[in-house]
Amino acid sequence: MTSIVKSLRVLGDANRLRMFLLLAREELSVAELQEILGMGQSTISTHLAQLKHAGLVEDRRTGKNIWYRSKSDGEVLPQLLAWLQQAPEELPEAQHDQAALELALRKRQDKTRAFFDDMAGRLGREYVPGRSWKSIAEALLQLLPPMVIADLGAGEGAFSLLLAQRAQQVIAVDNSDKMVELGSALAQRQGVRVLEYRKGDLEAVPIEDGSVDLALFSQSLHHALHPERALAEAWRILKPGGRIAVLDLVQHRFAEARELYADVWLGFSEVELELMLGKAGFRGVHTAIVHKETEAPFFQTVLATGDKALN
Repeated sequence: MTSIVKSLRVLGDANRLRMFLLLAREELSVAELQEILGMGQSTISTHLAQLKHAGLVEDRRTGKNIWYRSKSDGEVLPQLLAWLQQAPEELPEAQHDQAALELALRKRQDKTRAFFDDMAGRLGREYVPGRSWKSIAEALLQLLPPMVIADLGAGEGAFSLLLAQRAQQVIAVDNSDKMVELGSALAQRQGVRVLEYRKGDLEAVPIEDGSVDLALFSQSLHHALHPERALAEAWRILKPGGRIAVLDLVQHRFAEARELYADVWLGFSEVELELMLGKAGFRGVHTAIVHKETEAPFFQTVLATGDKALN
């Protein structure tokens, strides 16, 4: 029988407690624990060894893989786990851990994503007549139903012009006078009447409540001083049933981006985007890594989507 005193002593470390709560919910590998907790392999292995020695965790081997889970035998562990789960305020990191766990489990099952990641890499290296990302994008744009779209942080409007091919209306918002002037002139020269530029901030969007079908941030959210406020603004301007799409950089360590590109944030993790979108009120949030650069600093692009619930 597991000693309650020994268990409490081992779980006195916050990181081991976080790990125990995760393993009580799902069987995980060391690599998955690294991804969820953001710790090194040696640290994870040390904590697992202590949890296992205390009788709190057990493992099983399948081929080259080792899986860990919490033990649920006897009466002590279920009582201990129930007590821990009733006091989430004692461990503020637990909410983040649970969101990261959901993401890790989704990645484990998402074989389709791995397939398309592999295809994306080959598409750039292998020539296939008539097939390109531009042609695919153009085809998908033609399949979109006519919508009112807000391109938030639109820059000079390259994306807005593409969307305007099928949109009912595109409202391009940017806080730069020169970008607004340039984008407006370009739309006028090309005769794109459904594209309207408006000067405004991502955290105070000059668009009426509940008036757009799609709110889009394309590599612009990391320029917002307060990303949560920008996402809340997107929720405000969307119609019930409207959608949000965020294309941005995955969290990175290329600090020079602050000076080179005026970036305020060095990207966002998938978990951060999921939590921020959920806090803003979006439902059905989904994230995916959609591009990985092959040259330093090896930027990655994440796509996050969500819905505004119907009234």
